[in-house]
Amino acid sequence: MAQSRRTDKAPPAAAAGAGPRILKKYPNRRLYDTEISSYITLTDVKAMVLKGTAFEVRDAKTGEDLTRSILLQIILEEETGGVPMFSTSTLAQIIRFYGHAMQGMMGSYLEQNLQTFTDVQARLAEQSKGLYDPKLQSPELWTKFLSGQAPMVQTLMGNYLEQSRNVFMQMQEQLNKQAGTIFPGTGGRNAPGKR
Repeated sequence: MAQSRRTDKAPPAAAAGAGPRILKKYPNRRLYDTEISSYITLTDVKAMVLKGTAFEVRDAKTGEDLTRSILLQIILEEETGGVPMFSTSTLAQIIRFYGHAMQGMMGSYLEQNLQTFTDVQARLAEQSKGLYDPKLQSPELWTKFLSGQAPMVQTLMGNYLEQSRNVFMQMQEQLNKQAGTIFPGTGGRNAPGKR
């Protein structure tokens, strides 16, 4: 069963600089940045994400937390406006997990894998320092760098994907064992075979 989403009310006004930056969304769909006292766009919010700025988006009237909704809008714009990150097949697979018993585990699994991938990228960036000007770092530069490092990167990513697959298979085995304990006679019966 899927967990219900929280609808937090806005906290009392905090001292300047304490806590995340607060953005208010008005009924006219405009976003207002309370720190700079100005309206901003999704492009500005994306820039905040890229800088690592902590923020929350709140409904100006109800105080409901709309941060996830705004982040999803940014992802939608990125997916439709350029080179998409997710294939149609991947998006369909993600949708199939909503309402599924494994929804919570899949979210956690994807989050952990994304964090691991980010860590690998940070290590690559650290190791390549001095090879280029950090101010010029762009997706195109990364593509050039990685294409020159193709065998190493392919091996690294292959190892990462294999580890990820092994962890998932171990989790699946544990779930099958637990199911067998809770529902005797059914444990492991519906386990998919290795691909």
